[in-house]
Amino acid sequence: MKKLMFIFVLLSMFSCNDYIDKPKNLVDKDLMAEILVDLTINDQATFMYQNSNLEAGTRFILKSHKVKPNDFVESFKYYVIKDEMQDIANNAQEILLKKDPKADKYIKDKQKNSGIPPIMK
Repeated sequence: MKKLMFIFVLLSMFSCNDYIDKPKNLVDKDLMAEILVDLTINDQATFMYQNSNLEAGTRFILKSHKVKPNDFVESFKYYVIKDEMQDIANNAQEILLKKDPKADKYIKDKQKNSGIPPIMK
């Protein structure tokens, strides 16, 4: 009986390989990277202009990319759990550097002056 219970527990542990189901309206990885770039720019704008509304900017970004907030959140959770968010973040960083080449020099100067190791790569 103990052997049977042990086998049952062992099988049940290895039978569940996915922690999360794929969302019905999964946002594509490339689109997710573009949204992250726009959200980063929006975040910096709200930092510089204290009276701006971060939530309104976020809604506008999602609406401009034709993505529902719940779909974005579910896709974000899915990619984090599937350990794919690092690739998406690297892709977003490349897109951001293409939009603003001066940002690359700024990032490298900040890392060199602060002694903080590079976060990405």
